[in-house]
Amino acid sequence: MTFQITVTDDVRALAPGFTHVAIEAYGLVNGPSTDETSVLLDEAARRLTERLKGRAPHEDPHMVAWRAAYTAFGAKPSRTRNSAEALSKRALADGGLPRINTLVDVYNAISVAHLIPVGGEDLDHIKGGMRLVRATGTEAFVTMAGGEQAVERPDAGEVVWCDDEGVTCRRWNWRQGPRTRLTEESVNAIFLLEGMGPDSGVEAAGAELAELLEKFSPGARLTVHAPERASSERPQ
Repeated sequence: MTFQITVTDDVRALAPGFTHVAIEAYGLVNGPSTDETSVLLDEAARRLTERLKGRAPHEDPHMVAWRAAYTAFGAKPSRTRNSAEALSKRALADGGLPRINTLVDVYNAISVAHLIPVGGEDLDHIKGGMRLVRATGTEAFVTMAGGEQAVERPDAGEVVWCDDEGVTCRRWNWRQGPRTRLTEESVNAIFLLEGMGPDSGVEAAGAELAELLEKFSPGARLTVHAPERASSERPQ
């Protein structure tokens, strides 16, 4: 894998059950949301409803495990929900899921259908590899506030994704920064599907995401990297 993803030992110690699938994708075709991606999002909401059987998203065993991980590093999971739980709440609300762009719609649909946090980063805006670390509290997270660029600092001990330039996503997968988001101009991306525990379903979700990426971007070059559960700081 030329693009390196590292999960540090202190994150492994915090959440031994953490696992992830990474999909490298080159030559993607993105653009505005379409009727086809809209149908995909509606179908994902239907699949979620079927899975939950009347429960709230946070009552699903996978979300219970994620809430435990958030609590372990000091976050309040009812206030800063992991991305899958937050997106699923929107899917079940009257307004439904947002339509953003083709690639984001596709990975949001997978996130909701499988109740798994899924993110997409523009590889052309990532500096160096990506690392999942516990923050020191001095790292920069560049975001937008009131229409203007602003810099936040994560809490010491907070789990964050970062690259050589700074934090790309705060509180594990709670809030992504604008620098690396997938836009309609994005052509190369890394998709991360994150699970807690052996029954998270990340492999099945990764396989489905890869199929959809090939469908919406014929000719794209994809590499799916299987989960790595070993406690090690070596690249994965």
